[in-house]
Amino acid sequence: MTRDGKKIKVTLIKSLIGTKRSHRATARGLGLRRINSSVELDDTPAVRGMINNIYYLVKSET
Repeated sequence: MTRDGKKIKVTLIKSLIGTKRSHRATARGLGLRRINSSVELDDTPAVRGMINNIYYLVKSET
């Protein structure tokens, strides 16, 4: 159930070292492994919620 087939590009811009374990798990769940790694994901409410959870670690573009 995507929003008109739209995609979101998410890039990890800060290190996961020193962050909460749940935030590291969220970044891993989005497919982000190391700094400057990017993934293109479907624009769903679940993905948006995960991005909002770790907003200070990532940059997102539509």
